[in-house]
Amino acid sequence: MTSSEEILRNGQLIVSGRLVDASNATLLAACKLGEESIKCIYKPIAGERPLWDFPDGNLASREFAAYLISEFMELHIVPMTMLRDGPFGSGMVQEWIEIDFEIDLANFFSQDDPQLRQMALFDAVINNTDRKIGHLLPRSDGKLFGCDHGVTFHKEDKLRTVLWQWADEIFSDKELEALNNLLHVLQSKPGEILKSLITVEEFSALRLRIENLLVSGKFPTPSADWPAIPWPAF
Repeated sequence: MTSSEEILRNGQLIVSGRLVDASNATLLAACKLGEESIKCIYKPIAGERPLWDFPDGNLASREFAAYLISEFMELHIVPMTMLRDGPFGSGMVQEWIEIDFEIDLANFFSQDDPQLRQMALFDAVINNTDRKIGHLLPRSDGKLFGCDHGVTFHKEDKLRTVLWQWADEIFSDKELEALNNLLHVLQSKPGEILKSLITVEEFSALRLRIENLLVSGKFPTPSADWPAIPWPAF
């Protein structure tokens, strides 16, 4: 049986529709390799709208960079993601997650849940400027994923999230270990891959952000200098 990674990497992308609520071109597609197929999201770079505060690079590369951080930290909270060619040019391709519609996200997001706490740590690392409630993807088997990580890794602190329930709480030993391990990875060959996806200044800011989290030893608190919660929150 062909792995999902191989299908997503080498399969033919067949676009079936567009998610109209997205501000950038977000296409629903099937990735087919031989007789096997998986559902995915395809965001071509050509369909991105320029953002004044993210003038360099592209959102697709930031999405892939966020996926790599999730894997480097062994969190595995971003669906399988890669950069590749498609029918509308190079872009981000991400495995589709079937969410559990029995879960009320408006209630779920504010709970003291270990997976949400992992997401909050991840967002602090990647400097996520847009963690909305609707960007949480809980599956029926209990596994939680997060999506839409295009506006991340800014060189200035711009954390905007709905996940503030652990603000100022002390990191666990496991969380500190994940941060320390990530610093080591960034200094190795995999770190070079990440460095190619964001700007030099953003990569330096990423390392400094991790170091600052380790020094403080606790989750960040909302800043008074910018909106702490994205709008709309959902």
